[in-house]
Amino acid sequence: MRSLKLVEALNEAIAEEMRIDQRVFVMGEDVRVAAFGLTVDLAEEFGAERVRNMPICEGTIAGVAVGAAAAGMRPVVDFMMASFAFLAFDQFINQASMLRYVTGGQVSLPIVYFLQYGAKGSMAAQHSHSIHSMLMNVPGLKIVMPSTPADAKGLMKTAIRDDNPVMFFVHGGLHKTSGEIPDGDYTVPFGVAKIVREGSDVTVVATGTMLGRVQKVADEYAKYGIGLEIIDPRSLVPLDKEAILRSVGKTGRLVVVDESHQTCGMAAEICTLVAEEGFTSLKAPPRRVCSLDVPIPYSPPLEGYVLPDEKRISKAIEGLLD
Repeated sequence: MRSLKLVEALNEAIAEEMRIDQRVFVMGEDVRVAAFGLTVDLAEEFGAERVRNMPICEGTIAGVAVGAAAAGMRPVVDFMMASFAFLAFDQFINQASMLRYVTGGQVSLPIVYFLQYGAKGSMAAQHSHSIHSMLMNVPGLKIVMPSTPADAKGLMKTAIRDDNPVMFFVHGGLHKTSGEIPDGDYTVPFGVAKIVREGSDVTVVATGTMLGRVQKVADEYAKYGIGLEIIDPRSLVPLDKEAILRSVGKTGRLVVVDESHQTCGMAAEICTLVAEEGFTSLKAPPRRVCSLDVPIPYSPPLEGYVLPDEKRISKAIEGLLD
């Protein structure tokens, strides 16, 4: 076992897959510079043909990836920030997500779109979006969201080997977090959640940086003999419904914590799932703890107020235990 930062684990996964499969290549904004570390040293090893800087034109980048994948290549596309990807929604939704379907399976689109999401500290409204909930509504896209270096590496390798377009989300606040990485070549399957912490009183599903905040809340509740069962879904599409329903069947209570906005968000989908398929297990209505339905402010105090924090998470849990 080795310890790596999350972004180092992602970089290692991409490099390993590029060595294994000559069809894998990297493209995107400043990929040779590796501004955030995802593609560091790749240009030196693999050259300009397989590490391609693209114009700052997100629609073009996403569209070229569709064409390359349809022609038999396996592009890994770095958009740097998820906020920039709005300019590529036509390519995501009208091309990448449905081309395999509309061709009757004749065309495969093995694309990984890498998107750094979330509020990272006064980056303001146009650089702090969490767009994973929006794309969950698009059939044909797989959506993954690792929160540890080990999962990041394993999920990236799975994504590169998948024959479908994968939206790969990593919160910008997790890039430099460190953790142990298994030795050798390994993958993490999509659709398999991880039980981060076992408990018997409340199920808490959390993503990205929210997992760390939930764990702090769990430590406080543990002092009073209250056990939170924390679930990291790891992939949102496909979603490990069985793990969530099984946990709620044990605890009877559910809180979903996610940084995307509350209305029509990922948390709403999971709460609805449990209400529809696990209603008889519930001892109280499911609760959502999400970003407020306003643009993310630049002001640090206002940004902190809008985002889910330990106080709001604890209040939601407390409401279920009354």
